[in-house]
Amino acid sequence: MKERLIELKQEAVAQLSKVADATHLNDLRVKYLGKKGPLTEILRGMGSLSAEERPLIGQVANEVRGAIESLIEEKQEHFQRQETEQRLAAEKVDVTLPGRPLKQGGIHPLNQVIQDIEDIFIGMGYRIAEGPEVETDYYNFESLNLPKNHPARDMQDSFYLTEDLLMRTQTSPVQVRTMEAMKGEVPVKVICPGRVYRRDDDDATHSFQFHQIEGIVIGPRIRMSDLKGTLLQFTREMFGSDTQIRLRPSFFPFTEPSVEVDVTCVKCSGKGCRVCKNSGWLEILGSGMMHPRVLEMSGYDPEKYSGFAFGMGVERIAMLKYGVDDIRHFYNNDLRFLGQFATI
Repeated sequence: MKERLIELKQEAVAQLSKVADATHLNDLRVKYLGKKGPLTEILRGMGSLSAEERPLIGQVANEVRGAIESLIEEKQEHFQRQETEQRLAAEKVDVTLPGRPLKQGGIHPLNQVIQDIEDIFIGMGYRIAEGPEVETDYYNFESLNLPKNHPARDMQDSFYLTEDLLMRTQTSPVQVRTMEAMKGEVPVKVICPGRVYRRDDDDATHSFQFHQIEGIVIGPRIRMSDLKGTLLQFTREMFGSDTQIRLRPSFFPFTEPSVEVDVTCVKCSGKGCRVCKNSGWLEILGSGMMHPRVLEMSGYDPEKYSGFAFGMGVERIAMLKYGVDDIRHFYNNDLRFLGQFATI
């Protein structure tokens, strides 16, 4: 039996020295060390040996098994190293090749203008308020001193969903909701950005959907000079430190007195050009002192408190700031247009 073990070892070593791959190696492992292999059969026959022979044969059998296992492990490590080297060679990266440029997006110009306006007013102590885009007739009109059948409603041709629900035509309802939530407390300093909707024909300067940012300030002894100073500060931060503003009398049902606000032309700096029709001025927003009726309906005593309000179209500001001549460019998603603002 000892001679058979030695022969088995020599045979296994000879076979393992010729093995060419991991699959063949596994087959030899099963052949020599498996449950049906010759080494196992020899060990099963040790019961017929004498007590003196059994430990000697057992020692030789363990040595043979150890030698075969050691050689198999050595071969396995060799094949693993070989496989790793082949994979590394196949997956080799040429670090000298030029990189593939990654296309980088940018902030949409309207979102950028909204962020700029918000940053300016937040720096002046304002907070941002938001409200629903589907609004009631009361908040969109009546609470703003526009009762039913008021002729000024004709200025805002609206998308009505029911007799009492409509898509908001302005962000002013958010101001009213904010005043009601404050329950007569002061100061109130908020801006209200958001989308608004009006039944309008799309052209170079109009859209049925656009963005507004409106703001209000309420407190004791708020004056028209406070409004003018606020808007002057805003326009200079938005368009440049040399910008001037001009207030022109106007009419809005929710403010009294009401004014339209012009800025010196961003193209010619007030000298007169085609953009400003040689006037030197461009209209940017409407504003005024809050009507006492609006204050009263929202829970404020107009004898004790006063305030001002203003509203601007984001698209109008963006067109002036970036020199865009057609509002539809902002909505067409043309990458040739949007790509110009990627680094803004």
